[in-house]
Amino acid sequence: MNVARSFNNWRKYRQTVSELGRMSNRELHDLGIARGDIRSIARAASAR
Repeated sequence: MNVARSFNNWRKYRQTVSELGRMSNRELHDLGIARGDIRSIARAASAR
């Protein structure tokens, strides 16, 4: 069970990083996100 949960969290993390990474700097700025914050935001999103 823990392995499955860890795998799902990792998938959510990678998906979030990928989606935010494809956004332009302007789109990120509109959301209040700096490009350097993408990984920490993805980490927080995948922990939910």
